[in-house]
Amino acid sequence: MRVVIFGATGMVGQGVLRECLLDDGVEAVLVVGRTPTGRTHPKLTEIVHADLYDLSPLADRLTGLDACLFCLGVSSTGMAEAAYTRVTYDLTMAVAATLAQTSPGMRFLYVSGTGTDSTERGRSMWARVKGRTENALLAMPFDTYLFRPGFIQPMHGIVSKTGLYRAGYAVSRPLYPVLRRLFPSVITTTEKVGRAMVRVARDGARERVLGNREINIIAA
Repeated sequence: MRVVIFGATGMVGQGVLRECLLDDGVEAVLVVGRTPTGRTHPKLTEIVHADLYDLSPLADRLTGLDACLFCLGVSSTGMAEAAYTRVTYDLTMAVAATLAQTSPGMRFLYVSGTGTDSTERGRSMWARVKGRTENALLAMPFDTYLFRPGFIQPMHGIVSKTGLYRAGYAVSRPLYPVLRRLFPSVITTTEKVGRAMVRVARDGARERVLGNREINIIAA
């Protein structure tokens, strides 16, 4: 299986990249992003590309892919809806449109989050925009799967790029063992998200929308 990852420097993306490199069933991993991951591996190829809204210069390198693992995202905190739409919906669809031309038979796995609003009419701005993005991806000529993790425990030295999230994880870290026992379907890990994405990329899944419970089951 040959995969491309967007967002490999984020917390979720780091976990997904790690599991792709560890999985013998993944033959080649292409990472496309604005900054390098700092990782080296025989099956890893990186393309640093400043304008992710326009991938046309990379079209010949995006062919023959079996899956896109799209982990790119930003916090909506302090952002107006237009700006958040630009970096969430517009960017995702620009990537998807290119891949639909270069690797039309691929699976497309998109990471959004618990609470995403598929109706696109709710009060939460980020949830509406994520819901609109999900709905648009489902209409693309891909085998699309939507990952909606809730609380994610970072593992293997992975940290969030968002300061507020880092602080929250640091405070809650001592509670992880207790929370895992009491709420096993609410909590997942970067390892499990990555492992589940690799398996769905390879085998598909019965459900199109996968929350923490489904992610943990697939990763087990």
